[in-house]
Amino acid sequence: MTDQQPHFEELLNQLDQVVQQLEQGNLSLDQSLTAYEQGVRLSKHCQQLLDQAQQRIQVLQNDGSNA
Repeated sequence: MTDQQPHFEELLNQLDQVVQQLEQGNLSLDQSLTAYEQGVRLSKHCQQLLDQAQQRIQVLQNDGSNA
């Protein structure tokens, strides 16, 4: 299956790379804006994955307390 979504760790690594590029300060303004936009998208995607994981944990905890 080639349509697989990247794993959280891969997204976090990409986000870290974007942050490093921005911190180095070697990008033009346009490149910086593009990198920032990419960082925001990656951050939102990571947050969605974390929210999904938290929901799964809550379901598991609720199932355990109902047993």
